[in-house]
Amino acid sequence: MNQNVLPEHQVAVPQPVGGEGGQCDLGHDRMISSGDIMTSLINSTHMDQSLQASHAAVATKGPLQTADLPLLGMHCAACANRIEQTLSRAAGVAEANVNFATTRATVHYDPAQTNPSALRDAVRSAGYDAIVSLPSRSDADQAPSAEDTEDAGTKARQADYERQKRRFLVALGFTVPVALLAMGGHLMPALASWLNQSWRPWVELVLTTPVLFWSGRDFFTGAWNAARHRAADMNTLVAIGTLSAYAYSVVATVAPHWFTSTVAAGPSREHATHPMDSPAGVYYEVAAIIVTLILMGRLLEARARSKATGAIRALAGLQAKTARVERDGRQQDIPIEQVQIGDVIVVRPGEKVPVDGEITDGSSSVDESMLTGEPMPVTKKPGDVVIGATLNKSGSFRFRATKVGKDTVLQQIIRMVQQAQGAKAPIQRLADVVSGYFVPVVLCIAVATFVLWYDLAAVENRLTFALLTFVSVLIIACPCALGLATPTAIMVGTGRGAQSGILIKGGEALESVHRLTTIVLDKTGTITEGCPAVTDVFPLGMDERELLRLAGAAERGSEHPLAEAVVRCAEERNIALVSATHFEAISGEGIVATVEAREVLIGNAAFLQKRGVTVDSAPAEQLAGQAKTPIFVAIDGKPAGLFAIADPIKKTSAEAIQQLQRMGLKVIMLTGDNRRTAESIARQLGIDRVLAEVLPDGKSNEIQKLQQEGEVVAMVGDGINDAPALAQADVGIAMGSGTDVAMEAADITLVRGDLNGVVSSIALSRATIRNVKQNLFFAFIYNVLGIPIAAGLLYPFTGWLLSPIIASGAMALSSVSVVTNALRLRGFRVAR
Repeated sequence: MNQNVLPEHQVAVPQPVGGEGGQCDLGHDRMISSGDIMTSLINSTHMDQSLQASHAAVATKGPLQTADLPLLGMHCAACANRIEQTLSRAAGVAEANVNFATTRATVHYDPAQTNPSALRDAVRSAGYDAIVSLPSRSDADQAPSAEDTEDAGTKARQADYERQKRRFLVALGFTVPVALLAMGGHLMPALASWLNQSWRPWVELVLTTPVLFWSGRDFFTGAWNAARHRAADMNTLVAIGTLSAYAYSVVATVAPHWFTSTVAAGPSREHATHPMDSPAGVYYEVAAIIVTLILMGRLLEARARSKATGAIRALAGLQAKTARVERDGRQQDIPIEQVQIGDVIVVRPGEKVPVDGEITDGSSSVDESMLTGEPMPVTKKPGDVVIGATLNKSGSFRFRATKVGKDTVLQQIIRMVQQAQGAKAPIQRLADVVSGYFVPVVLCIAVATFVLWYDLAAVENRLTFALLTFVSVLIIACPCALGLATPTAIMVGTGRGAQSGILIKGGEALESVHRLTTIVLDKTGTITEGCPAVTDVFPLGMDERELLRLAGAAERGSEHPLAEAVVRCAEERNIALVSATHFEAISGEGIVATVEAREVLIGNAAFLQKRGVTVDSAPAEQLAGQAKTPIFVAIDGKPAGLFAIADPIKKTSAEAIQQLQRMGLKVIMLTGDNRRTAESIARQLGIDRVLAEVLPDGKSNEIQKLQQEGEVVAMVGDGINDAPALAQADVGIAMGSGTDVAMEAADITLVRGDLNGVVSSIALSRATIRNVKQNLFFAFIYNVLGIPIAAGLLYPFTGWLLSPIIASGAMALSSVSVVTNALRLRGFRVAR
């Protein structure tokens, strides 16, 4: 798994006092909210251990940086492999990943030795090009935001798409008459004698030449660049195939006496009764139609792939364009890029929150579905954090900007999705290995096919027969579908996850999830709310509200989480609390306070008995069996009541755990709480196995023991003390409402912070890997069946011979079909 290592400058956040998971910050030292979710998780300088290992091979002089380079001119998996190898060998590069589906290179490099411009030069040296976007701000040291990079790549790809579209339309305009001239005799027999004249090949030559060398020139320049680097790719196959048919036809046009064929075998050929009755057989339409169909396939593929990258564009498009800022005593609308930390911003009903910040006054309901996937608006009041790009629904408020530009949660999410889509999944390695050897093998098969049929076919038509099978093999064997199979599905899957509040660090994590056998759940803050609350009040000889008033007043001086629960209970019932005139806390036992000249004792049974107050311990035993903590209260030396305090189970936990079990997974609860409390909660949730009273440093050992038993383990937690276990597990899943340290150690972050996200992430992983396997099957079976048919394997038995024209159409549609299949993942629905 990806075990992230914290940089030296990272400072661990102190654990809040709200219990084991650290969710409930009762001391208000730090507000845990959606705004903290991605702070350290998506920092591009945080590398996993495998990447750290590769860094050792590079003599770096400082911390590494990451560059995302949109690529141009890449048309197959072999192209991606060549760019990746070139970048990996460049000076100062620790690791480079090239994703064919996203046409993007993700490069981790030492800024002291290289820079994005130098990386672009390296890409150009391989015969391709890269986009290096400039910062959107004037600061010289400001790195481009994820949106800057995405915009630059999108604009460049759109320009390239328009260029290819023009070339396709020109090719189509010339190819149609070529095809009509070549096949018109079959379509309209009355015209056969008129078309079968010596002028026809010359007209076809004139029309075909611009199709090949203007519309299709990228095939030839790409093949030449590959040859200069002693490599071969899709361009090589297309260039050799079309050029062979074109060159043969040119010779047959210029010097027809060189050929003495009686019958021009192959599809779309008229039958001549005598060599001089018609011009020598030419195949201009084969070359022209192949180029046109492949250009059309690229356009269709580009459109389909643009839908696959829609998740990032949709997220980037959520950003507000302007902000209403209070400056110099007046409000003014300024571009979002000019907002600074500390600015006071006004948000009116129906407007988007421009940047991240903290509300200073006003209140409203905010739609945070873009972040959490949860459609219900969230009530916001002074002191609460708001996230940029969320939608203000009802009221108006003012807030102080705390994060702007590339530091906002939205930009960090986009950055993380880009990194996840740029990383390779282990299942992709097979396709990469095959793609690396595929083109040279196909060239050998094509040459062998030519030689075989030239030797075996009838003397009068062996050259044309060998040529057609040679071209068909080259064209149908394009490895595009194979290269797109895995990265496209991973790209759509991670993008769909981000839109649903499931942030996946990379393809490796996404793939690992589907192999899980055991889910280990932390209790506090994961299964439960993480904030102790008063569940029951049992007054003795006095009114319930009076008991809460005196106890709440006494507990106001305590920072203990159980004391805070009592105070909150009183405040929620609108009970006014006075101040205690005397307060003393006895660690581990309770408190003594004076409220309105009355002595108030609050604590456990032993504490009150030590003070001479006799209490009935039977209720305490009963409450403990219900996973509740009893707190006794005595007023002026007499028992006054009892509070039952518990950490409530989240409403979604029970159903989510049942779904995990229905998915065939073992569910285990891991907690530091006492066994009796833990087993009580486990019984309520239907969990069979409980690991209780485990110290923080022992949690990772428990995970390791499970792994030694042969289990593939996911750890789900949220607290600082969960971080070692999250790193040890095969897959670490952090609840988004937890601490940054926990999320830094995890592979997946659930923004919504409930266990339904675990169910959804597993279901998404299974759906994605299933989609990948479907794509790989279709890609492999296409080539396994297509190449032998194109080589003429069935011809001796059935008389079937695959036309190069049909081969080019099938090749183009294979890539489109793979991308279209991957796009089905956009319909994945998360658990609610």
